[in-house]
Amino acid sequence: MSKIRSVTAYEILDSRGHPTIAAEVSLASGESGYASVPAGASTGSFEAVELRDANPNRYHGKGVLKAVEHVCSIIDQNLVGKDVDDQAGLDHLMVALDGSPNKRNLGANAILAVSLAIAKAAALHYRQPLYQYFAHLMGASYSMPVPMMNIINGGLHADNQLAIQEFMIVPLGYPSFSEALRAGVEIFHVLKAYLKQKGLSTNVGDEGGFAPNLDGTKEAIEAILEAIIQAGYKPGRDIYLGLDVASTEFYRPNGVYDVENKMFTRPEWVAYLVDLVRQYPIISIEDGMAETDHIGWQQLTQALGDRVQLVGDDLFVTHSSLLKKGIAENMANAVLVKYNQIGSLTETLATISLAKKSDYAAIISHRSGETEDTTIADLAVGTGVGQIKTGAICRTDRVAKYNRLLRIESDLQDQVSYAGHHAFARFLK
Repeated sequence: MSKIRSVTAYEILDSRGHPTIAAEVSLASGESGYASVPAGASTGSFEAVELRDANPNRYHGKGVLKAVEHVCSIIDQNLVGKDVDDQAGLDHLMVALDGSPNKRNLGANAILAVSLAIAKAAALHYRQPLYQYFAHLMGASYSMPVPMMNIINGGLHADNQLAIQEFMIVPLGYPSFSEALRAGVEIFHVLKAYLKQKGLSTNVGDEGGFAPNLDGTKEAIEAILEAIIQAGYKPGRDIYLGLDVASTEFYRPNGVYDVENKMFTRPEWVAYLVDLVRQYPIISIEDGMAETDHIGWQQLTQALGDRVQLVGDDLFVTHSSLLKKGIAENMANAVLVKYNQIGSLTETLATISLAKKSDYAAIISHRSGETEDTTIADLAVGTGVGQIKTGAICRTDRVAKYNRLLRIESDLQDQVSYAGHHAFARFLK
């Protein structure tokens, strides 16, 4: 084992040009782990606190110098001399130092940056690739994840009229991750040509998907299906569809869903989503109901839970206690895993473990404000969850994760298989 020699942090920029934090953990044995954390635009109200300076004279109040200072003082002072391979102990220590229920004192961004840097330093010390170290921490087997590839953006991720935040393609019918990725890339470029031909914008949103001014949800889906077919693939066999509805953003206090100039009651909105599944090869729906609409979640799960993956993002915010409640109350059948929602690697792994034990799927996910850090690629492989959501094949902050996965698959070769249809076996009967 090796002792921690120093912990430091830096203010850097994310993919939207906003400040975020990076941390570096240096060891007495000479290795050092460096990690940076993402930030979200569409955030759940139960997420851990991302500490910002609120100084209007710097970055419009979005600076993170307070979080940096907490790493360089309180966290450094308490971690120096500790064993780097005690991931859980070090994470629990930082959470205790914060002392709040939502990490508002030190900042979840500060704690997470150090937590990830610890894992990276430990992996380097033991001369292991990061995915192998994660597999060791989880006691899991490797799996190359299905990429849920965002190719049309709406909601808070784009300046268009689409209420639904992400329209994704999900390539399942392939023997390897690299072949699945290739299909997604080809569809992405065909979609670009198709939108251009229609005189629509091919500018991209925060996560790299196109952001055209389409008339509504069905027109966006039809455009994607046309691109799949033109690319030479078959919807519902090779390629399925996924939606991130982000319904909390258009849920109103009077209990209605205000979607594209139409008001839906709860039963009407559930019926609308059921109808979309009936019409189109949709395999996954994320945040179909608002984070506080638990009755709606139960109704949606009853209506669609045996037919499609129903993913809780805002509903669970990677928090094991919220996931436990959702499992007990029959809400959703999958959890989106964003480690900055909870604020430490250990707590993230606990949520993944609970999902696996409860027969809930887990999807490792990026945020709309990303960095070049590729940790989530290793996390998806090492935990064996079988799915990853990391945006479009556009913008280096997204593509970096895909390229890391390609390298991992090349390194492991026949030691790992592509999750493919197996990740959605319960719905593909």
